[in-house]
Amino acid sequence: MQKHLRLNEYKVLFFRLSLAYLFYFIARVLFYVYNADLLRVESFSDFISLCYYGLSFDTTAILYVNLLFIVVSIIPVFKNTNNGYQRFLFYLYFGTNLLAYSTNFVDFIYYKFTYARSTTAALSVLEHETNKATLFSNFLLEYWHVWVLFVLCAALWVYLYKKVTVLAFKPTKYIPYFSFSTVAFLLIVLFVIGGIRGGDFKKSTRPINLLDASRHVKNIVHSDLVLNTPFAIFRTLFTNGFSKTHYEGVTEKVILEEVKPIKEYHNNPKTKPNVVVFILESYGREYIGAFNKNTNIPNYKSHAPFLDSLSQHSMIYTNAYANGRQSIHGMSSVLAGIPSFKDAFTSSPYPKQKIESLVSVLKGEGYDTSFFHGAANGSMGFLGFSNILGIDHYYGRTEFNDDSQFDGFWGIWDEPFLQYMKNTLDKKKTPFFASVFTVSSHEPYIIPEKYKDRFHEGGVPIHKCAEYTDFALKRFFTEAKKQPWFSNTIFVLVADHCNQIFYDEYHKPINRYAVPIIIYKPGSDLVGVDTDLAQQIDIYPTIIDMIGYDKPFRSWGRSLLDKKSSAPFVLNSTGSIYQFSRGNYICTFDGKIALGFYDKDDKALKHNLIKNRNAEMDDIELNCKAFIQDYMNRVIDKNLYSK
Repeated sequence: MQKHLRLNEYKVLFFRLSLAYLFYFIARVLFYVYNADLLRVESFSDFISLCYYGLSFDTTAILYVNLLFIVVSIIPVFKNTNNGYQRFLFYLYFGTNLLAYSTNFVDFIYYKFTYARSTTAALSVLEHETNKATLFSNFLLEYWHVWVLFVLCAALWVYLYKKVTVLAFKPTKYIPYFSFSTVAFLLIVLFVIGGIRGGDFKKSTRPINLLDASRHVKNIVHSDLVLNTPFAIFRTLFTNGFSKTHYEGVTEKVILEEVKPIKEYHNNPKTKPNVVVFILESYGREYIGAFNKNTNIPNYKSHAPFLDSLSQHSMIYTNAYANGRQSIHGMSSVLAGIPSFKDAFTSSPYPKQKIESLVSVLKGEGYDTSFFHGAANGSMGFLGFSNILGIDHYYGRTEFNDDSQFDGFWGIWDEPFLQYMKNTLDKKKTPFFASVFTVSSHEPYIIPEKYKDRFHEGGVPIHKCAEYTDFALKRFFTEAKKQPWFSNTIFVLVADHCNQIFYDEYHKPINRYAVPIIIYKPGSDLVGVDTDLAQQIDIYPTIIDMIGYDKPFRSWGRSLLDKKSSAPFVLNSTGSIYQFSRGNYICTFDGKIALGFYDKDDKALKHNLIKNRNAEMDDIELNCKAFIQDYMNRVIDKNLYSK
């Protein structure tokens, strides 16, 4: 009789854990509904199949979250079934489950910006923000419907939980009670361990991680549907995305010949022009008409008339891509040529080291160096990384010193801040280097009240912000060209990453990293359209080549003006999968083996050609491995310089 009554407790425990599976399934459905334009599952059967594969990841997350609840539920303490104990279990269960469950709902929206499930790396984005409460409250207000859904799911979950209760029971025979409880406890613990590992009990097999979600999909984008956010967070807790790597066949000779981490150019006479680099917040290539003339997008509309005009007098790179997914990745990629893959380099244990960069090279040539960012000083970690790079002057919201121009969320509006930057540069001795990271083309997608009738929301809210930032750039250039320093200045404009997508062409997985690169030198013949592959880490060596710097320097990127030394390529990451484009193919690589090869024009990654591997594919995989190996080893060994 006592065994049977204890079985009732285990049945109720099973029911309560089953409820978690049900609501994780509901969250997965809602995640897809909110991001259907990005995930695009072809059929209902495919969706159910992805949900089935997601069960392993749900199991791991659910067991992690409920580990204490399970132990407290089954440990024999005689009072397991009384009201007070069950009330304690109720609060323990929902206190842990709803906290973890809510992260899935955050990703209904956040996924649109990062194109990946949130991990602990997402916390690094907020680490240096001083207005967390404002951002959080705005998120709640802006996306109220998400939280209404969360509350409804939570209420239904609580209702179903209370529908099944344990039967009151007080043991009278302690030996059978403890014996049965001990055996049951050991069996349950065994199954929990196996479940956390992903259903595998073999010591030789590692627990499942983010990469394993890609094993079950034809389109790597669908791995985010297989995953759940609590799993992604748990699996990245206390982990370091950087580890020393050595691939078979990747020798030092291969690295020196293929990756060429130490560059040296002798293409141009030595000069000392000023250099100004604009890193445009969330300014995807999609928004600029000059970059979309050959995309064949029906009824395309540009949202950047000034940049379209500037492009007619510049060299533009219409096949360029970001090396990261977030703002915090952009600064290191553009200014130091250091990309970010699984984790942001700047948030890793390794940024505090000697780094050869665009900044250090120009400082060595006698340049004054500055960084401008209209947000609170230290936001995004930019101030800290500026100090690491050795930038002489940091100008933020503090130095601007006029909060009447504060947008209420992120920083100073782009128009007044770019005018402040121009006025500051007017006082500099030449040659100078300056970089600015704009802020206004960012969620919550607002513009100054005085321009509400001038810039209109297009297909997506960010369109009006893109138009406003374009206007702010026009105002900067209009005023700057009146200054004597303007004519002897190299201007580079690039985005940190993409953002809201309107046209189907940019929903394709590869094009979610598509950014503009514009190089403008007043009065020069550097004008045209370059369709070769390009990336953010190419900007640093390109500028070094342009000024005629003739010494060796460390750079994984290549000069976009040098067509002989290195083949064009692009490397970025979804957070778990590397994407390496070179020559005729795009390679997806999980850190160990190639998962797929796609034609260079198959930006949607629909047709995997891996079954027809050829010599070029083998060479591309080798180059991908060589880059990653040199990147990891140099970062960890603190060898980010040429000498």
